[in-house]
Amino acid sequence: MKTDTPTIILSRTDNLGDVILTLPMAGLLRRHFPQATLYFIGKSYTAPLITGSRYVDYFLDREALLADPKKLKELKADAILFVFPDKSLAQLAKQAKIPLRIGTSHRIFHWLTCNQLVHFSRKRSSQHEAQLNLKLFKPLSLPTEAPLADLPAWYGLQAAPLAPAWKAYLSNDKFNLILHPKSKGSAREWGLDNYEQLAKSLSPDRFQIFITGSPAEKALIHQEKPSIFQLPHVTDLTGKFTLEELVSFINEADGLLACSTGPLHIAAALGKYALGIYPPIRPMHPARWQPLGKKASYLCLDKDCEACRKSSDCACILAISVAQVKATIEKWEK
Repeated sequence: MKTDTPTIILSRTDNLGDVILTLPMAGLLRRHFPQATLYFIGKSYTAPLITGSRYVDYFLDREALLADPKKLKELKADAILFVFPDKSLAQLAKQAKIPLRIGTSHRIFHWLTCNQLVHFSRKRSSQHEAQLNLKLFKPLSLPTEAPLADLPAWYGLQAAPLAPAWKAYLSNDKFNLILHPKSKGSAREWGLDNYEQLAKSLSPDRFQIFITGSPAEKALIHQEKPSIFQLPHVTDLTGKFTLEELVSFINEADGLLACSTGPLHIAAALGKYALGIYPPIRPMHPARWQPLGKKASYLCLDKDCEACRKSSDCACILAISVAQVKATIEKWEK
């Protein structure tokens, strides 16, 4: 681009975790183009995350753009980067005559809609998702490699103040630990039995535990493991938060445990203790999807696993013991 004040659009129209891991792109774009206007296209439910980054100027709702195509053209953008391939938006960007339309060469429709194709494979790569996103910077003549340790500095994620009614649940003298056991089927799960045993093993004198999840996950947890809510130091917050409220609550809590799912990456991006439990199955393994943050870590069985690939029940992730998880969490400090 030949301007020092470009208008650049990032497009990532899939789930929460992927959106979080795309935010460093906005930070790095801001670093190289301080005067740029940065837009971020996403699904409406991800808006609180996207607008929560201080590096993003404006959120654009995918469906609103498709319903009114002239909105995209009116932005007079200099470049759009399709971090997640989206055929409908790619066609719209071409119609809007955005000068620089960047996408992966691994989507046939990009050959017809994008004028800058970047050749790389996510599935076969050993790099992290957040690192792979940077490959799309090549047509902008920006660095396409960055150490994992450098990327958390570029999230820019800020949480809204937590409402007093929610803040009242948090303990001033105990470690406030969030357990987020479900993943809407997007990841291999550690199992509710393990989460209950973990909660039982953590001292009520030291830990205040909160169970979070969507309304659909609330029903599943109450059906499969209602006994977890009977523990005296466990509070049921499933189905109660909007996304913005969840982000704010995570920001006020001390740590979070989950599998590879959005809230885990939110906690990591906010600088909280974040422990992810992963299967050793490519491309679901932590090398690709581990949480990135100063206090983030993960547990994963040290082996190559293919046996569980076609099953939602993963023996390898279930082989991670409650004692291992407990030992990690008990090292965390309030």
